[in-house]
Amino acid sequence: MADRVRVKSMMPPGHVRAPAYLRGKTGYIERPLGAFGNPEQLAYGLKADKKPLYRVRFTMAEIWGDDAENPSDTLDAEIYDHWLERL
Repeated sequence: MADRVRVKSMMPPGHVRAPAYLRGKTGYIERPLGAFGNPEQLAYGLKADKKPLYRVRFTMAEIWGDDAENPSDTLDAEIYDHWLERL
């Protein structure tokens, strides 16, 4: 079974790479994508640490709650490890 994760609810200023509508939401790691330079550092011309990137799958029910038209449909998002909490 894939790892269950929650996107951290952080709201830091500046260039961030986790969609606000997914923060605090729970999903499953669909697959690892490798390690890449942290775009939150690259955006400011800084030396970027390599961070693992994952494709995370969320259900529409998790994202939109009772307003989800098709609750079992899914959305995949690519999210860096430092934005994820393992559950």
